[in-house]
Amino acid sequence: MSLKEGVRIRVPASTANLGPGFDTLGMALSLYAWIELRQSDQSVFELHGSEMDGIPRNKENLIYKVAQMVFEEAGVSVPELHVGMYSEIPLTRGLGSSASAIVGALAAANALIGSPLPSSKLFDMAAGLEKHPDNVGASLFGGFIAAAWDGKHADYVRIDPPAELETLVLIPDFQLSTSKARGALPAQVPLSDAVFNISRSSLLTAALSTGRLDLIRSAMNDRIHQPYRAELVPGMTQILKEAPDRGALGIALSGAGPTLIAFVKRGEQQTEHLKTYLLDTMGQHGITASVMLLSPDQEGVCVLDYDRSTSLMDMIRGEVRI
Repeated sequence: MSLKEGVRIRVPASTANLGPGFDTLGMALSLYAWIELRQSDQSVFELHGSEMDGIPRNKENLIYKVAQMVFEEAGVSVPELHVGMYSEIPLTRGLGSSASAIVGALAAANALIGSPLPSSKLFDMAAGLEKHPDNVGASLFGGFIAAAWDGKHADYVRIDPPAELETLVLIPDFQLSTSKARGALPAQVPLSDAVFNISRSSLLTAALSTGRLDLIRSAMNDRIHQPYRAELVPGMTQILKEAPDRGALGIALSGAGPTLIAFVKRGEQQTEHLKTYLLDTMGQHGITASVMLLSPDQEGVCVLDYDRSTSLMDMIRGEVRI
């Protein structure tokens, strides 16, 4: 084992489902978390940013626990760690905050001990922890991901999103836990709804792989999860219906929500009008929200240069909204 002095990684946020691809389709977004790991005499946790409020600062911390899983899998022992993290990914909003933490911890711990585990193993471990492969696959590999997980192994295809594609994410000012959002789903769905989603999911994957932006509006429709979750997000039903006529190529609930994600064409003048519409509609339902224009992230998790003389926050200062 070649134990490095320390490692720093950057891992992107993600959006999942994209309408019809429930637990199957995901895409990485240009919103990031940074993680630092190094061996220490005693475990220390330096968590920065408002998104870290309430996160454990002891060995119950998810980054620490996932790192130990990597060490155990690789047959090495690194019991004490200095863990540093800064994240600009909102928690429990449907932008893959837990998936990014899992992927970041896996990648950082693996890099710290010389990268003995292949990315395929990290993906299987991440899918096992998250219980579905879409968010973790996107954060790990970047781009657009179509993935399947059988409970032990995850297979995937990565596609470069069209160069002219951007996303407008509407982030309501309230949290929605994944467990609550999943609790709203029925145990069974009609066969016709299943066929509807299979056809749209296939069409969306093909449309993104071939650059057919004109097909996104139809392809992002869904009958399996969004109708049942709509009551959890005020204004969602109206926005899903009206946004495609106000500049969105297509729109969907991002992950379990409450964030909504609209696909837009880069440089499109209507995007600013769409932004105003989204905020106004949420406001009409008594919800304050923010909007961000994000590009698809193409890199996935990245191992960065490590320089202990420069702190994690100094390294990323100027790149983030601190």
